[in-house]
Amino acid sequence: MLTPNLDSKVDSPDSPRFSFLQQLALILLFTFLTIVGAKLKVAVYEIPFTLQTLAVYSSGLFLGWRGGILSQLLYLALGIFLPVFAGDGAGWEYISGRASSGYLLAFPLVAGVVGCLSQRWPTFLGKLLAVECGSLLLFACGVSWLHVAVGHESWGESRQKGWLNLLPVDLLKVFFSAAIYAIVLKRFQSGKNG
Repeated sequence: MLTPNLDSKVDSPDSPRFSFLQQLALILLFTFLTIVGAKLKVAVYEIPFTLQTLAVYSSGLFLGWRGGILSQLLYLALGIFLPVFAGDGAGWEYISGRASSGYLLAFPLVAGVVGCLSQRWPTFLGKLLAVECGSLLLFACGVSWLHVAVGHESWGESRQKGWLNLLPVDLLKVFFSAAIYAIVLKRFQSGKNG
């Protein structure tokens, strides 16, 4: 059972758990996981299914709000120079000129919200709700951008293609990110006590 003292402290500069170099390594790890997740995709309508949002949600849980934001800002910054996204392009025009740009540009904010709320809500249910709040923010930004970028006939069409069609898979990602966090944290805690 998770208790308040098991909160992630990775984003805290004075954390007794992790040195600055360890924190940096974890930020780089979640940036890398976001890149890998982007490449694991199935195209659906204008927006593909990818695993990158699993990494975005998890970065907020594991790294806290600061580390989560930094890992996703680094991901976007790398995308200016390298093809790290679900497609093959790179550059600011590529980041900001696609149907999925609203989702991408929301990643740092989503990770920050997940990290902030998860630190306030220390139980497993709290972590789950924190990730779901991040998910709702992600889809609010993504669907709004999609509607304007693609020019759907109605908001209903944008919601259907940009959120509702992706919702079952996203709910699994929300649950898995919270479950993985709980499992890793429990093992970390038992390793310290053992």
